[in-house]
Amino acid sequence: MKALIQRVNRAKVTIDGEVAGEIKKGILVLLGVGQKDDEKDADYLVDKITQLRIFPSETSGFDQSLEDVKGDLLVVSQFTLYGSTKKGRRPDFTASARPELAERLYDHFIKKACEKGFTVATGRFGAMMDVELVNDGPVTLMMESKSD
Repeated sequence: MKALIQRVNRAKVTIDGEVAGEIKKGILVLLGVGQKDDEKDADYLVDKITQLRIFPSETSGFDQSLEDVKGDLLVVSQFTLYGSTKKGRRPDFTASARPELAERLYDHFIKKACEKGFTVATGRFGAMMDVELVNDGPVTLMMESKSD
């Protein structure tokens, strides 16, 4: 799995003009699922993302986790994270998981984050979405559950 995470002051996802999910301070997670991913990959990323110290304290710029700051998560499915641009001019998405697997693991990721006690907002799997955010820092990191 791949997750592009952004520390945000606020973020929201809109579908057909209606807000589907919205958070204040927290992390926007653009989540991509690959063909070889499973629940262990989702569990790993949930733990890593929620415990990653990317929020400032009074003494340091990267001292606190999402849990420490009582932040929220906005999780948006993003199959294009597995797009390859190595050949030609059009991205190749063959490394992305089939929709059935991707949606199951996306849902598993959200469930695990909720079980850890976080407020989780989402987009809608497979929908065309508008994502708005105010990146705090800006802080943006790419994370992967395994090195392929």
